[in-house]
Amino acid sequence: MIAEILGIIAPVLICIAIGFAWAKAGRKFDTPMVTFLVTYFSTPALVFYTLSTVDLSMEALFVIGGAAVAANVVLAVIGAITLWIFGLSQRTFLQSLTWPNVGNIGLPLCLLAFGEEGLALAIGFFAVYVVIQLTIGVAFVSGQFSPKSLISMPIIPATIIATIVLVGDLYVPEWILNTTKLIGDLTIPLMLITLGVSLASLKVVNISRSIWLAIFRLAIGFGVGVFIAWGFDLEGVARGVVILQCALPVAVFCYLLAQLYERQPEEVASLVVISTTISIATLPVLMWFVLLE
Repeated sequence: MIAEILGIIAPVLICIAIGFAWAKAGRKFDTPMVTFLVTYFSTPALVFYTLSTVDLSMEALFVIGGAAVAANVVLAVIGAITLWIFGLSQRTFLQSLTWPNVGNIGLPLCLLAFGEEGLALAIGFFAVYVVIQLTIGVAFVSGQFSPKSLISMPIIPATIIATIVLVGDLYVPEWILNTTKLIGDLTIPLMLITLGVSLASLKVVNISRSIWLAIFRLAIGFGVGVFIAWGFDLEGVARGVVILQCALPVAVFCYLLAQLYERQPEEVASLVVISTTISIATLPVLMWFVLLE
């Protein structure tokens, strides 16, 4: 079991370390260009290829989508109550307690732990979170709603088209599959390296508060993941994916939103860094738990 867990976690941590070391060495890394490439090309390609080729029922995708919505709601409610009790800003901290890093870290972990089926289910979970983040999330943090941000995200049409292919069992030319696979394979290493670069540039403030909030985020994420998996009667890979995705550290996207709308970005940056650092120690235990079945 130890060797299996190491085989899952090590590639993820090494890729993050490469990005971190690259940034700390003072080397140039065009984060906006890489982010654009991942957002508009490689991630949609990964979504299309994975969902078009995986042996997965439509029911399984709908269930994982429902689980993602339920997890988001429960995490938001628990987070809002906690922040209210401690008198902390909802617009600054709630997104950090609600949105785990289901993309940069979640997708590679689910792929390495559960194979193509795990990746497909993780993508379904991720796609739902993207929609929520770009609608309700942006509206909450910014105080205004703009459907333009959702329409401009290629992952949405990619998911819809791939779902149609999956449901209709439609034929996709081999050249399209090969092309989307080749481009999609860029996604995970680029996501992880970019995460490492981002972590190297973020600074930590209010360490004591950031530590307890980060621990709280990881703890409630795990608890909610187990609860949702039980509530939806999930087993095997689906159970593992939901628990794993919910229990991950704060998403870097939370920092980007906080910076964009001036919601104390340094506080959110601290949560991203500390929760990610703590998760390095908790990931082996988490992987052991989700691999028990």
